Amino acid sequence: MATQVADMSSQALLSPPEKSVIFTQELWKTYDMGSEQVHALRGVSISIERGEYVAIMGPSGSGKSTLMNLIGCLDSPSKGRYWLNRQDVSELDDDELARIRNKEIGFVFQTFKGRVSEIGDNAMVRSTGVATTQTTAGSQEAKDFKVVVTLDTPPQNLRPGLSTTAKITTATTRADTLTIPIQAVTVRQKGDLKEKPKDTRPDPMAKPSPEDKEEVQGVFVIRGKNAQFVPVKTGVTGTTDIEVKEGLSANDEIVTGSYKILRTLKPGATIKIDNEAPKKEEEEG
Repeated sequence: MATQVADMSSQALLSPPEKSVIFTQELWKTYDMGSEQVHALRGVSISIERGEYVAIMGPSGSGKSTLMNLIGCLDSPSKGRYWLNRQDVSELDDDELARIRNKEIGFVFQTFKGRVSEIGDNAMVRSTGVATTQTTAGSQEAKDFKVVVTLDTPPQNLRPGLSTTAKITTATTRADTLTIPIQAVTVRQKGDLKEKPKDTRPDPMAKPSPEDKEEVQGVFVIRGKNAQFVPVKTGVTGTTDIEVKEGLSANDEIVTGSYKILRTLKPGATIKIDNEAPKKEEEEG
């Protein structure tokens, strides 16, 4: 038995066909994005009978998830009608939809666990996707913040471009969070961090091992008057700062500077400490 696109006239139906378990008539779902309207569904009419096995397929952004949310009574259409087991559920409120889901519908969800790896400080305007500033953030247009989630164990068959909804749990307080300027973080190869005998000349013909080529992320910490490279484990990245989970303590004094300076700085190099604030030039009279 094949699922069919329902053939209906413009007249509203009083009841769906007797054999239909799922029957929709001209379903629309429209989202208001500031001054624009996005039509996720445009007049979808389908009829699914009991016992059928149905797959809803289409390219990304074609409205599959939106239609499934309507069919699953997780959302209501902007216009059109939907009968589930011959009951019109198009205009039910949230409590009534919850009772329908509990009685009539079963869901199978794919769940992937991950961690937030980057948070943008500037809001994103939904209609354009462009970052805004604090000056413009006071407007009435809906905005999002860019959040990057990295999956802990992504499945091998996860297709590129997959879009989904992420449920992010945030801590109420994180008093022990340690952050440093992003420009303080640099990398070194493991071979460069190994201590070499002072009287031994480097062999120009020697090839580094694969292990020596592995890069280590870290920062330069001031020990005495020397720069010591300390490996660190980082967490959430902001616009200017990055979270450090392991490797540093709150009292450590670190070296910051341009990428070129930190990239060429040698472990153990002598550092001149200058913590004075830059002097402002005197204003001319």
